This record gives sequence, C-alpha cells and structure tokens, in this order.
Amino acid sequence: MYRDNYINALRSEMLEMVAEKLTPVAMRYGYSDVPLETTIKWRPQVLVLGSYSSGKSTLINDFLGAKVQATGQAPTDDSFTVITYDDSLDENAPVQVTESRDGKYLLNDNEYPFETLKKHGQRFASHFRLKKVNSAFLKHLAIIDTPGMLDSITERDRGYNYQEVIGDLAQIADLVLVLFDPHKAGTVREIHTSLRDTLPARTFEDRVLFVLNRIDECASMIDLLRVYGTLCWNLSQITGRKDIPMIHLSYSLKAAAEDQAERDLSYLSYLENQREELKKAVMQAPHYRLDNLAAFVETHGERLAHLLEALTRFYKRRRKFKLKSAVAATGCGLAAGVAIFVLCASTPPFSGLNATLQLTLAGAATLAVIGIWRMSIHSFLFGRFRKNTLKNVDRLAALTTQTRRDNWESIRTLVINQIRDTSNRYSLGEARREYNIIWRVYERGSKEIREALRELEDLSDSKELDFVLGNYASMDQSQSP
Repeated sequence: MYRDNYINALRSEMLEMVAEKLTPVAMRYGYSDVPLETTIKWRPQVLVLGSYSSGKSTLINDFLGAKVQATGQAPTDDSFTVITYDDSLDENAPVQVTESRDGKYLLNDNEYPFETLKKHGQRFASHFRLKKVNSAFLKHLAIIDTPGMLDSITERDRGYNYQEVIGDLAQIADLVLVLFDPHKAGTVREIHTSLRDTLPARTFEDRVLFVLNRIDECASMIDLLRVYGTLCWNLSQITGRKDIPMIHLSYSLKAAAEDQAERDLSYLSYLENQREELKKAVMQAPHYRLDNLAAFVETHGERLAHLLEALTRFYKRRRKFKLKSAVAATGCGLAAGVAIFVLCASTPPFSGLNATLQLTLAGAATLAVIGIWRMSIHSFLFGRFRKNTLKNVDRLAALTTQTRRDNWESIRTLVINQIRDTSNRYSLGEARREYNIIWRVYERGSKEIREALRELEDLSDSKELDFVLGNYASMDQSQSP
C-alpha cells in the first residue's frame, strides 16, 4: 500500500510540475501548441512498427489472445490503430473488440494524448482509429499498431507525413517495437528513414526494441543464423552503432503448427523462451513509465531553458540597440535644436524674436528630428540589426557540448521565429524570470525526481512490477467517467 501511494504521489507531482511550470512557458513562446502534460497523462503505450510483411498484426493478436487485427501477406491495414482495454465485459467473456471509434473522436477527446496529431490533417485523421478490447494483456498498457512501412515512392504517397506521425507517436510511447521478417531483414526504405532519422530525434535508444519476427519461416537453424547475421549487419549500417543491438526472436505458434506438417521446425524448440521474453519486455512498459516521465521533465526543461537563454541574449542586444538608438536620436535632436536657436539668435529677422519664441522653435526642431529618427532611421537600423542577428543566430547559444548542440537544433527554429516576429513585445525581465523558473525545474526538480526513483528502487523487491501495475489499474479506474 505504501509503495502504491508513493508511486501515485510521484507521478502526480511530475504532472503538476509540468502543468504549472513548463506548460505556460512552452505555450507562451510557441514551443508547444497544446499543454505538455496532454501527452503524458494517459496510460503506458507500446508503439509497433515494421514493414507490411513483418507480422505486426499477428504478433499483436498473439499478445491479445484473439484476432483483433487483420492479417495477411499483402498490405491489409493502412491505419494507425490504438488498442486499449475495456473492462465492461465479464472477465470470462471471449476476447473481442468491444468498441471502435474513428480518428476525429480520438483527436478531440481529452482523455487521450493525441491532440497534437491534429496538425497532420484530415487525411491522417481518416487513417487513425481506436479499438477497445477486453483482453487482460491490455489492463495496464495500450498498443498502437501502424501501417506497414513501404519501399516504393508511389506507395509512400500517403497524403500525410508518415515519418512525422511516427515521430510524434514515438515521443509519447514508453516502448517502441521495430519488427523485421526474414525476407526483408532491414531493406525497406521507410524503415531506414525511421531508424536513421525519426526515432533517434524523437525518442531514446533504450526505448526501442528490435524484433526478428516470423522466424518459423526459416528453413533451418542455419538459415535463421544467416538471416540474423544479415539483420545485424543492416542495423549496424543504418543506425551507425558499432555494437550489435539486442534482437528479440518471435514467431506465431499457430503459423508454426500449420507449417510443422510440411517442414522440419524442430529448431524452434530451442527458441521457445524467446517469445516469452519478448512478451515480458512489452509488459514492462508500465514499469518504464515513471522513468520516462522523469526524462520528459528533464528533456523539456533543458530545452525550454536553452530557448529562454537564447531569447534573453537577444532581448539584451535588442535593449542595448534601442538604448543606443535613443541616445543617437536625442543627440541629433539636441544638435538640431541648438543649431536652430543659434540661427534664430544671429540671423535677421529671427534675431528680433523674443527668447521664449526662439527656444520654442529650437524645441520643435529637436522633437521633429527625434520623431523622424524613430519613424524612419530607427526602423531601418533595427531591420538591419534583426537581419544581422538572424544571420548569426547560432551566436545566441553557447554550443559547448553535444547535448547543448542537440537541444539547440530542437529549438533553433523557435528562436528564429521569435526574432522575426515584429509584434514580439516580450521583455528581458520576463524572459529572465521565466528562465529562472524553468532552470529550477530542470536543476532541482529533475534531481528530486531521480532521487525519488532511486528510493523507489530501494523499496523494490521481486514483486515491484505487480505493485506498479496495480497502481496504474487503480489510476485508470479513478480517471474513468
């Protein structure tokens, strides 16, 4: 009970920190279009990627214990499908789809963390859907099935940016499965793009699991070893990693049983534990959630701090420029006023005017010059200042480490947009104050979270995962209408 309360309190504290500290700044400066906590408030999620022939749907059906997703050798489903738990039926009822919803429902229901996907347009929304299933496997997590990745340029013309959608989903997922089949061991072009560019930019390496599926289709153990070696080589070339990542092996028991009569699949007996190991890894997704939330706070806290740091430097330079411009305008105005006063005092018929009128003319000349400076010369010079700042925008960031360079790449466009925005009226004082808030969250808040997670590990025993899962179950029940 104590452990349950500890986990629940820690999760609530992180969500509150994001909502009260990070979200206001993120939305104020265009870092996010929706509250940041929107993407982390739901249950743990497992994203399943792979080519159309990699057996994604078959693997999901095996996990769920029923044919929930359509399967076949040819592409059978071109939709992103969120599969989540429905406890409305009796526990002994057959596993089945109890409810289906379309993409518009998913994108507009605040219960789900998919509001950010609205930006991908109507074509994507028509290929996005929800299925509720009464499978016990889904009690503590949700699975997101994806359209099979393709190789042909014409087939890739989906009407929306597939890689962007994958990136957004990977960013909120606690685990990403990338499936390969023995016949296409990493050769599909969209898989190359996902592994090389999309996933590294949007999620962490330790959240990605590689799976060689359908191994029952290998003719022998030698054939399996050949395919495994090919996949290892391809992954090393795609990812650029020198070490060989862990590759899980899996197959369908039903498919293997059907093929057993035609081929010798005795080698599968040596790999029976592999399927269970993969299933256990997937069921660990709730266990990863707290650590992923901590990483979420750290990542966005650091990036927002870097954003405000760059904007603070820009606002300092802008203030300095405005001060110089004001001094120059005042100097020119005073010089013009003095010249007019001297002219009036020494040149007939103005010399006959009384001193008050001469001073009035001098003052009017001073104000006129200052006004002309502000309306024309200042605008021209400020335009040059803005253009020069944009040209050398990288100088606003201290890119001393690779982490800072990575963070800068993620917020560089936002900084440029803020500099270009002619209606930008944010002050240096505001930026400094908000920077201090964000930096305290990153420096102190994230450290406290990590310390709390270490305390949780100290409390752990062999049944810790059961406690975590039980906590998520009670949390889901409390949030359900």
